[in-house]
Amino acid sequence: MVVIGGGAAGFFGAIAIREADTSVRVTLLEAARKPLAKVLISGGGRCNVTHHCFDPAQLVQYYPRGGKALRSAFTRFQPQDTIAWFNSRGVKLKTEADGRMFPTTDDSGTIINCLMTAAEKAEVRLRTGVVVKNIINLSSNPSPSREKGFQIELKNGETMPCDRLLIATGSNPLGYRWAKSLGHTIEPPVPSLFTFNIKDVRLQNLAGISVKNTRVRLLGTGKEKLEQTGALLITHWGLSGPAILKLSAWGARILYDNNYHLSLEINWLPEYNQETLKQFLEQVKLENNRKQIYSYCPVKLPKRLWQSLVNFVKISPQKNWIEISKKELNKLVRELIQGQYKITGKGIFKEEFVTCGGVNLKEINFKTMESKICPGVYFAGEILDIDGVTGGFNFQSAWTTGWLAGNAIGNLS
Repeated sequence: MVVIGGGAAGFFGAIAIREADTSVRVTLLEAARKPLAKVLISGGGRCNVTHHCFDPAQLVQYYPRGGKALRSAFTRFQPQDTIAWFNSRGVKLKTEADGRMFPTTDDSGTIINCLMTAAEKAEVRLRTGVVVKNIINLSSNPSPSREKGFQIELKNGETMPCDRLLIATGSNPLGYRWAKSLGHTIEPPVPSLFTFNIKDVRLQNLAGISVKNTRVRLLGTGKEKLEQTGALLITHWGLSGPAILKLSAWGARILYDNNYHLSLEINWLPEYNQETLKQFLEQVKLENNRKQIYSYCPVKLPKRLWQSLVNFVKISPQKNWIEISKKELNKLVRELIQGQYKITGKGIFKEEFVTCGGVNLKEINFKTMESKICPGVYFAGEILDIDGVTGGFNFQSAWTTGWLAGNAIGNLS
């Protein structure tokens, strides 16, 4: 039995195979010299292991792609199981206010050491610095011998026969190529989970300012309504924060198709609509008539952002609230809840690289993670067309699919 890919899903799958059946010999191949590289840098070096969401029906809502397929999978292995798995191996997790879960050490090394120790204890044979060149499906060989299984060809010239194969290569293009050569359809991989590049006078010199509650919406997407709510962070290059990251994930394909050039509508005050905000500001005008509009911000916005928006609609800094015209008030209302900004490109979200696309999920049996196209081949992790928003969801799908694949393989013997 061979597992290709020494990331979260590959390790979890390899360990699960051996723990299900110790008679199955498992070799884990990793091209890099050091495995679990993504685990090391995730969560700013703290490793956001999973999320404190234990209802599968609610959990799947955090996956722009793959949620439907994961629904049944999460009834078998979900965040509670992840917590128990690590806890039983001496690693305790803690929950932060937003639901993200980290090791209590705040050190991704803790998770890496746990996985490495568990793999060693399970007697998984780990080989690093080993590059797979090709995978041959022996069952498809038209020769009279009709051998079964697979032959793994390595870059160093070595060949490895195996009866079953787990591919957990993440978003590595080689993984997609091998899956395609084995008969699979690959949904085109494009970036997901990224920040927006926006050059706009309204955001100049405001880097570091955040707004706790906003609603953001992509414009020009046709019938599909793409909007998200949450905190928003102004950066040197444009916009970031949970609301933007979630929107980038759900709109990954549309943004890619439009070369990351779309308009973004921001409602800085989603608790209001146009009419209720107008009524509120009319009341402010009556009750604070001698205060300057520029210096007195009556809504829950950082003062510098308020002043930037007031400037943008060309209201004089010396004007008092009593002096604001109906036209100026309407322009200010529109700016506060329907301001439009031009997205000119994408950034990245720290070191979190997430890809939308991969092996078509209809070609996978989600009870076992075995291919419906090529029996004996299993898939786990990001090589599948599954991606979640930020918050530990991508790791959880890796743990879940790796565990399902590993148990299915182990229980076959």
